[in-house]
Amino acid sequence: MSGVALLWRQYRFERRLFWRNPSAAFFNFGLPLMFLLLIASVFHTDKKELNTLVPGIAGMAVMATTFSALAFNLTFYREQGILKRILGAPLPRTTYFGGLIGSAVTNALVQVLLVVAIGHLVYDVSWPKDWVALFVFTMLGVVACGSCGIAFAQAIPNFDAAPAYVNAVFLPAIFISGVFYDDTNLPSVLKGIAEALPLKHVIDGLQGAIVTGQGVTDNWGAIGALLLWGAFGIYASVRWFRWE
Repeated sequence: MSGVALLWRQYRFERRLFWRNPSAAFFNFGLPLMFLLLIASVFHTDKKELNTLVPGIAGMAVMATTFSALAFNLTFYREQGILKRILGAPLPRTTYFGGLIGSAVTNALVQVLLVVAIGHLVYDVSWPKDWVALFVFTMLGVVACGSCGIAFAQAIPNFDAAPAYVNAVFLPAIFISGVFYDDTNLPSVLKGIAEALPLKHVIDGLQGAIVTGQGVTDNWGAIGALLLWGAFGIYASVRWFRWE
């Protein structure tokens, strides 16, 4: 069987595993959409606030489907001995990780499109003004957050500790990165921390693509930051990866 066929089969297998886990499906798809619907409906946000909320929730969805999901899954697979069995199996390691990461990429793309569609159809937020920038920043966010999620899984001692470790990073990041509000009035210390993290730059890029019409060339700073985080995450993932 060719490498492409093997990769496709592994990808399909990962998709079936994902949908057979209701809690994972909820965390990846239900939670960001629930935040969007509840905040936009209960707090009666105006158009300006919605133009901040929709890109913010889209960025949060990218982080949830990549960083959080991969950190959880790889910790679980390592603790259950699945990674050790993959190491000894004839399946190429690149094929296994290609299927795993491809599934996370699919979740991120679908989730961003769902958030954008709901924002337009339910709350009258405009369709993205730059679809290319939307795709580019989604993929850069996937690379940066996903690689950091794989690397972060190596710091989690066991699966019982995974929720505490992951949420200790995920929850502060979404609250200081401007997911739910305009962060211009954020204290300077917290704003500095947010600008050092990848999620803020994903949201800035998505905000430009959806609301203001700023394209890729208008956000070189965000692109550079995400490329640096992606390079760091890939290096750390390869350097410290543990199979058991």
